[in-house]
Amino acid sequence: MAQPWLHLFICLQIPGFCMNLLLSQTPKHILAQTNNKTEILCDVKMEHAGVYWHRWSQEKQIFEFLVFSSTLGKATYGANINQDKFSVHGTSSRTSYILHISDLHASDNGFYYCSVSQSSQLFLGSGTWLGVVDALPLKTTRAPLSKKPVLCITKSKAAGKKGACSPLVWVPLAAVILVLLLSLVPTAHRLHRLRRRLWLRAHRQ
Repeated sequence: MAQPWLHLFICLQIPGFCMNLLLSQTPKHILAQTNNKTEILCDVKMEHAGVYWHRWSQEKQIFEFLVFSSTLGKATYGANINQDKFSVHGTSSRTSYILHISDLHASDNGFYYCSVSQSSQLFLGSGTWLGVVDALPLKTTRAPLSKKPVLCITKSKAAGKKGACSPLVWVPLAAVILVLLLSLVPTAHRLHRLRRRLWLRAHRQ
């Protein structure tokens, strides 16, 4: 984005017009839908008689004065500014001001700045980029990662105890062991009968 270059351009072109850390804006970026409304918060940590709101218009490529809100709550609008579109509300402590923007359209795209005049200087806020689109992008969610089965018995580092293997491992193993045991039964029976025959022959002789 061209925001750093915009700050530099303004500071070079307008004496006393520079960003000050005592003015902060939230959020930094806004993506809003056409015909909706939005708001920008400006926190002021310096003495002031009111807050100015400006916009760098991407469409017109000019820096526009929107509205000035005094500490008494009186609003003064710039030339050709729709008063129904912009309104400012301040807190009782006079430390925060909210710019409300309604009926959003593509012409509202740009960087919005709050500013304070002090000692014949105009201090610029941190800036907020507003983008207006016809449809907001859909939010996508990622599928949770599948956990791989543990192939061996592990020991807990914290407690030093053996951890239980995954059911995906021990259930098949138990089934295989059971099949092996069942297959040994006939073999054991045949060995028992053979041993009995040998014993009977030995006693007959």
